[in-house]
Amino acid sequence: MSAVQDEADDGPDKLDSDNESHGGHVSADEGNELIKKLPTQPSQEPDEDHEEDDRLLVNGTSFRGYGKQNQEVQEEGSESSTGLQQAQGRPSSADGSLSIPDDTPSVQGSLASSPGRGARLSSYGRSPTHSLRPFDRRFQARVSPSPLNTSRASSPTFLNAHSRQSSAAYTIQDLGDTGPPQAPWEVVRWTKLRKMTGQALSEVGKRNFGRPTCIAVSASIALGTSKGTILVFDYNQNLKSIIGPGTKAIESGPVTSISISADHSTIAGGHASGSIFTWELARPAKPFLHIHPVDRTRTPNADGHTLDVAILHVGFLGIRHTALASADDKGMAFSHLATRGMGVVARSVKTTRILGRYPEKNASAVKQRKPSSVLSFSPLPLGNAEHTADSMGLVAMLTPYLLVIVSTTPIAQTQFKTPRPKEVAAHGAMTAALAWFPSVKLKTKNESTSETSSRVKLVYCWSNVLTVLEVVEVEPSASGGKEEPPILQFRPRNRWKAEEAVVCVQWLSRSVLAVLTITQQLVILEDTSMIVTDSSDLIQKHIYHADLFSQQLNQLVDQLEDEEVAAMHGVVADAFYMSFRAYKGRLFLLGFNEISFGTLSNWADRLLALMEEGSYIGAIQLATSYYTGEANKVAVGLPEDDASRHKLVQEKLSEMMSASLKYAFGQSKDAKETRVGQQQLEELASACITACISIEDTDFLFQDVYTWYEEEDVEGVFLEKLEACIVDDEITVMSPVVIKDLVRHYTSRGLNARLEEMICHLDPRTMDIDQTTNLCKRNYLYDALLYVWNQALGDYTTILSDLLDLAKPTDDSQADTDPSTRATQLASASKIFPYLSYIFTSRIYPTGKDMSEDSATLAKAELYHFFFSGETSDGSIKAQRKTQSPNIATKATFPNLRRILDFDAPSFLTMLNEAFEDNFLNGPRDRMAHELPGKLTEEQKFGLSVNRQWVVSILLEVMTPPSYESGDTIYLDMFIARSLPKFPQFVLLPGHVLHRVLVGLCQYPSDDVAHDCQLSVEYLLSMYQPPDLSSLIPLIAKARFFRVLKSVYRANKQYAELLKTCFEDHENPEAIFDCIGDCLRPSAGLTEKQIGEVREVIVDHAYDLVAADVAKAASTIGLYAYDLHDTMLSTLKGDESAQFQYLQTVLEPSTSRSENDRPDSPQRSFVEQYVRLLCDYKPSHVSDFVEQLKVGDLRLEEVLPALESSGIVDAEVVLMAREGKVKEGIDRLTRHIITLQAALLGLLDGVMDSPDEANTAETGRDLIMSVRKYARVGVWLCQAQTKAAQQSKSNLARAKSANSLNDALSVDEELWLDLIDAVVALVKEVTEALEEHEQQLQSTDDDIIQRTFDPTNLDPSKMIADLRTIVQETFTALLATTSAPRTTDARRTDVSFLKILRAFLSRASLSSPSLSNLRSVLGAIFSAYSYEESLLSLANRLLDKDLFVHVTEADTLKRRGWRPLGQVCEGCGKRVWGPGAGGYIWDAWQRGREERELAQQDPTRNAARKFWPRDSSGNSKGKAVTKDDGKDGKMSITEPTTESGNEAGDDGTGPIIIFACRHMFHRACLDQMQGVGNEGQSAGRTGPGLDCPLCT
Repeated sequence: MSAVQDEADDGPDKLDSDNESHGGHVSADEGNELIKKLPTQPSQEPDEDHEEDDRLLVNGTSFRGYGKQNQEVQEEGSESSTGLQQAQGRPSSADGSLSIPDDTPSVQGSLASSPGRGARLSSYGRSPTHSLRPFDRRFQARVSPSPLNTSRASSPTFLNAHSRQSSAAYTIQDLGDTGPPQAPWEVVRWTKLRKMTGQALSEVGKRNFGRPTCIAVSASIALGTSKGTILVFDYNQNLKSIIGPGTKAIESGPVTSISISADHSTIAGGHASGSIFTWELARPAKPFLHIHPVDRTRTPNADGHTLDVAILHVGFLGIRHTALASADDKGMAFSHLATRGMGVVARSVKTTRILGRYPEKNASAVKQRKPSSVLSFSPLPLGNAEHTADSMGLVAMLTPYLLVIVSTTPIAQTQFKTPRPKEVAAHGAMTAALAWFPSVKLKTKNESTSETSSRVKLVYCWSNVLTVLEVVEVEPSASGGKEEPPILQFRPRNRWKAEEAVVCVQWLSRSVLAVLTITQQLVILEDTSMIVTDSSDLIQKHIYHADLFSQQLNQLVDQLEDEEVAAMHGVVADAFYMSFRAYKGRLFLLGFNEISFGTLSNWADRLLALMEEGSYIGAIQLATSYYTGEANKVAVGLPEDDASRHKLVQEKLSEMMSASLKYAFGQSKDAKETRVGQQQLEELASACITACISIEDTDFLFQDVYTWYEEEDVEGVFLEKLEACIVDDEITVMSPVVIKDLVRHYTSRGLNARLEEMICHLDPRTMDIDQTTNLCKRNYLYDALLYVWNQALGDYTTILSDLLDLAKPTDDSQADTDPSTRATQLASASKIFPYLSYIFTSRIYPTGKDMSEDSATLAKAELYHFFFSGETSDGSIKAQRKTQSPNIATKATFPNLRRILDFDAPSFLTMLNEAFEDNFLNGPRDRMAHELPGKLTEEQKFGLSVNRQWVVSILLEVMTPPSYESGDTIYLDMFIARSLPKFPQFVLLPGHVLHRVLVGLCQYPSDDVAHDCQLSVEYLLSMYQPPDLSSLIPLIAKARFFRVLKSVYRANKQYAELLKTCFEDHENPEAIFDCIGDCLRPSAGLTEKQIGEVREVIVDHAYDLVAADVAKAASTIGLYAYDLHDTMLSTLKGDESAQFQYLQTVLEPSTSRSENDRPDSPQRSFVEQYVRLLCDYKPSHVSDFVEQLKVGDLRLEEVLPALESSGIVDAEVVLMAREGKVKEGIDRLTRHIITLQAALLGLLDGVMDSPDEANTAETGRDLIMSVRKYARVGVWLCQAQTKAAQQSKSNLARAKSANSLNDALSVDEELWLDLIDAVVALVKEVTEALEEHEQQLQSTDDDIIQRTFDPTNLDPSKMIADLRTIVQETFTALLATTSAPRTTDARRTDVSFLKILRAFLSRASLSSPSLSNLRSVLGAIFSAYSYEESLLSLANRLLDKDLFVHVTEADTLKRRGWRPLGQVCEGCGKRVWGPGAGGYIWDAWQRGREERELAQQDPTRNAARKFWPRDSSGNSKGKAVTKDDGKDGKMSITEPTTESGNEAGDDGTGPIIIFACRHMFHRACLDQMQGVGNEGQSAGRTGPGLDCPLCT
């Protein structure tokens, strides 16, 4: 039984007649038919012998028949390409597939090929030429150890082709305007039930029975109609029963819901009137049971559906046909249990409410309830496995707010309740759907839970959010009784979000869901993964739907009052649940015009559809994905178990490949003119190779598939597609014939490198060694040859002799050798070095994979014996031979070692440097456990005894002059120098040898190895101390090993020599400054003599120091030897740029120094020289620098010429003012302003004749900016002088001098006068010139006028405005400086402004008798002041208005006062005011009133009061006053006085104090309570000094 058989049997019940496993694997005959249905075959119908008993005959077509006919192949013309060209148009690789790509890296691609060694790059070994190279490089093989990242077809073309996106869980590739390619198969094979449609939906049927309103499917198909009848059909579409005519059901209105019992014997129907009828199919004449609705007007509290409320849902509970559950339009749900009838005693029905509330009698008296309805409803059906929930009568219901699951047996009880998910979007379509899947038996035990049956599942969805619940039975507690009811847990397992609202959901099998969206899209969803496998558009089916909920739930849409309702949906969708049913994996649809059913296309259907369309490549790829499990398995009827699935698919996959090859190449033979295209051959080869690798059938691949390609002479296509699989190690075994063809094809195309890489990934044990060896030698494929020889024969030395023979120098007999052939031979010979490097480090050459420990040990032993045993490969002593150099003597010992050293000694020693890191050379004890006693050869035993000491000794013996030149021996010296510190316990050499090595390294033959030699010397000196190192210092210095010299001098504390060496090391100039800092910093600990020597070196190399880096030299000298600045600067004579940079670093360092590092003050000569250089190199910065200087930092006469020549007048003026020459400074400034005036006038005179007016205008703007800048400098100078003068004068002298306008001007006023005179004169003259220029422009031709509007040209109006602004700023500064602020004690007496203005006008009248030319300038100035005065006046009025309001409010609050809590003093208890307080208060009040009346009658009295004498407190004597000192809101003081002027209080009264807390005290009482000694002290305590003693 297939998995699909199991899925089909997982339905609610198992009928005896339903033994078919629809959707499972096809039988053998059907499989053969599938292969035979190729496009070259005629169309055939399905075999009638395979029709099952439960098939549904529709116009002679079986239920399992294929819905698509085969296409015929045209054999001529351009149309004869058929399936091949159709396959061309459809992508057949992963690039064109619509399946979701897998981002997970493969295991092979994610692991390093050589653990612990890192990634290895592909490169050739050492070139045969004797060019020098860095010593510490690692050899790498050309063949990359990492697999090729080739794109492989990971999924077939039509795995996930959907008509449109309907889920957020999957993504469809955007292919442009053409849209995604459609799969050639139908997702669901739909069949129209024509006979049933004709009887129920024809005009006659509608007239007789009414329009179908709902459908139920079980062993029969039942339709409810709008006239209250129920039509029952069998699977042959025969109308078996018409239920309802002649009974009360006809009078109960349309059938709104329908259900069939679990035993298929009874049908229940709910009607629009609220009645429910059940009918026995065997006796349909009268109802088996009638459940009446309740008339609330008569029995308001009775259980049952309300009269005239439609029954939207009805269903049977469990296996009984007397137990039902139902729900109506008003949100009420009930369970009904009927008793047995006893003869004349009719059956009674017990109805229990399980959801909803009855309508209130007086709806206005209570809060209005939210409207509700049951959107979806389903009792739990029965499965073929027992479950605890089966006996509980579970019913699931969805309302707009909640999912409720209620058990009806033994009593109604809520088992689970959950609100609508938050993920549901607000204001969407209101939809709801749910469906149960019962517990069924499993073919195999669940591995995770060890259960033999599946769990009960419930799928439910609100809007577009779908959730799957699992029902788990909780084990009863040990303390529970036997009758304890079962406990169920409902666990949310998966959640999926669609792109649109879901209206229906049904289970097609235990793992497959059918989801219908609001746009009538059918989505097939896998339960476990929540992956959309397929989708289909059902809009053409016109599924029946009705508006059942909007009238009841419109309030949720229209009235959005509270927060919960506001989150509801924006529209109530129609109901589809009564038209969309599933039974045994089949979908049944009730449409407006037809009734149809459909089944999902299984895997055989889909493969057949591809084959019929001619896409045999896509069919092979799809079948491969079915085999590997990459494609969806469950939805297409394949078992999840790999073994069962492989058995089903493998045979069909092989047959499809054979048929596809026969079709493709057979077509080529039959139609010579229409040959199969190259791309199709490549795709077919790739698909077949992938399929054969998946099914592990390489025999079929090379014996059948390759044979087809070979016979058509296109085997190259197949072999090149095979390359990626070989490199990925998916194919490691090939027949010798295929290998031979592979070598021939790749060598003929010059692809030797790719061929070698493939051979190195094949298993050499399956190759023909002789054939492969000859092929590799003939084509110089020595990488592959070494791999095959090592892996197949375990021989690691024989091929070395051949490689060394290729490296022999050419003699006279080889003079005619082709140069390219010779280059190939040398390149092949050079592979010996990466080969040795790999083997000596336990790696397989050239793949880089790790060797086994025993194999690596024996291989190393053979190689060490080959080179270091003194024998040849045949065991004899090598005879004399001709060598490279004619002066080299006979070489008898270690011939193989001498051969490779003669070929390339540097590369060999570099390889040995890497081999020394392997622990093989540690000694024989580490390998004793791995030896095989009695099985080791003498060569292997000798190789196992080789260690590092032996290797070094042999090399020292062999590589001696004159046999080897210094270009080779230098590498031996480097090798020894580096090996000795790394392996001191394994290599021991005498001192004279190490001394010779050290001398040899210092006498290197070429600068190319100088760096490596110096590094080697550092290695050697780290553990070897020569006895006469001082004698070697000249040799080291000659070799220019500066790092070594620095180390020696630093160790010997020869700091002067160390610094000299740093100066000589031009490659590292930064070390000079570090060395100076290390030597001269206070913490260095050098003696005075050493410091002196270091300073002498600095002086001697001063030029070298500044040449290294001027800025760093200045900074370093400034920190550690400030007195050497003169020396440094003297070396820079003639280079002013360097001097400027040096002084800039000293005087203006870019980084802030600490106080200790900063000098006291710079030398005056440095500052003066720096200012002179600033004038040349950075004139814009002179003023900023000069402003930072202190008095005395420079001499003005030294820098004045440079400032004059550079025209930096502002800096010159600043320096003059700082030296006290203010008058000279202002004179210099006015002279420069006159110069600017002349420049502006000259510019304006020639502006009309200038060819570049734009440049002239820019110059004019720059000049005006200069005038503004220097005017501001003058203002600054005058302001500073005025401030200094004001501070020096006494107040009296200033008052006297300020009171007279006729006094002579002071020095500071003269400065202001000179500045204003110069500025106004410039503005006057230039303004006149600009006005004349503007008049000339207006009188010229149109072209000139047009030019004036160009923003880049001269603009007289703007220039005049800018000049007048300068004058205004100057006068504003004068007014602000010379006008003293007004005080409360004295009026303004400073009249400097008026004096300066008078003097200015007098001077102007002398120079110009008529002041008319100044009128415009001065008018603009004073009009501006007038405007400013108006603004200030307006602002003051606004402020006064606001202030008046606030003061009024404060005065009102002040007059309101504080009301005491009582009439007595809180301290003494005496009455203070009110009745009984005393007559003096009344008398004082009377006197005050009389005085106020007299004052109103005689105003002079008020004036006289101003001159009355006052006391120390400021109050007139003899008057009773009230002082309010309550500014802080804490207290007020009242002081009553007597007429004689003496303070009242002789009778115990006195001043009264009232606090903000409203407590009242006599002052004397308060002082006594606070401990004040006498009255004098109390008088001094006022206001804030007093606190209420009761509140503190």
